[in-house]
Amino acid sequence: MVMDPSFYRSATTRRGLTYSYYFSAPKAGKPFLLFAHGFPSTSYIWRYQVDFFKARGFGLIVPDLLGVGGTEKPTNPIHYKLGLMSQDLVDILDVENIEQVVAIGQIWGSVLLSRLANYYPERLIALAFFGVGYYPPHAVADNIENEVSDDIHYDFHRLGFWEFFAAPDTHLILEKNIDSFYSLLLADDIDLWNSILVPPGATKAWVEANRRTPLVSYVPEEELDIEKERLKGSFESSLCWFKVPVLGLDAADSKSIQPENFTIKQPVFFGASMRDKCSRASPGKVACQQYCEGPLTVKEFDTGHWPTLEARNQVNAELLEWIQRL
Repeated sequence: MVMDPSFYRSATTRRGLTYSYYFSAPKAGKPFLLFAHGFPSTSYIWRYQVDFFKARGFGLIVPDLLGVGGTEKPTNPIHYKLGLMSQDLVDILDVENIEQVVAIGQIWGSVLLSRLANYYPERLIALAFFGVGYYPPHAVADNIENEVSDDIHYDFHRLGFWEFFAAPDTHLILEKNIDSFYSLLLADDIDLWNSILVPPGATKAWVEANRRTPLVSYVPEEELDIEKERLKGSFESSLCWFKVPVLGLDAADSKSIQPENFTIKQPVFFGASMRDKCSRASPGKVACQQYCEGPLTVKEFDTGHWPTLEARNQVNAELLEWIQRL
């Protein structure tokens, strides 16, 4: 499946960064849906949702987030502060004269949309989170080394791959052994993540050794090739997302968010991946239950880390039912 390149537009934000995004206007009064991807992905990871919701007349804004795809790729982590990237999303909405959206995020996209809800709640009709649930400001208010894990925000920062992803030359290793990296991310043996992503040093050793493992069946080879092509030249920039919390660059901004903006008043959907070894389901549920004051919908998916691909039909159906109730 491809996403028609003729539907992509570009917009320059007030801080001078140019974003590429898929755009489709709504029909019959349907709302706009804003999709925010995670790492290492581009807007293309939402291809099955784009196809489904476009056919049903929903408006779509699906950006390549900062550092990947057709969007600019600064390599200074300071550009990747969550408040600044939230502002970028608002700038794109302003360019398109869109007042409000239903925002849908996965992993890092969920983290970014959490901050969008803190800074610009008036632009949101509702929010949906996959993998990582709502991520409250205090979860990134301190340097990672000083963070304390609890049941509200599972400290996925402490997973061993974080040290590797935040290291200076990691992009060179990933670019050299891209097939090894993707065989790990899309490993058919989901339990492999326990031994490779969690222990410190294990992810780097895997990729440097150019190890391979059989891939999942739900991502066709031609689709993986499309995503790898779209990610060329993006690793040095996109890894800055991990360096921001490691360096504590978001700490002051997070602490400045007013307590009344910690909670989400809009309806929230949380899609829990019950077999995910990285973004565990239970902390996401707890965070949403504590901080989401509006109607909360929790759906469980019998998937690993990529529910929008692995269980795309179920995800689409559940999202549609939830959106239609808003």
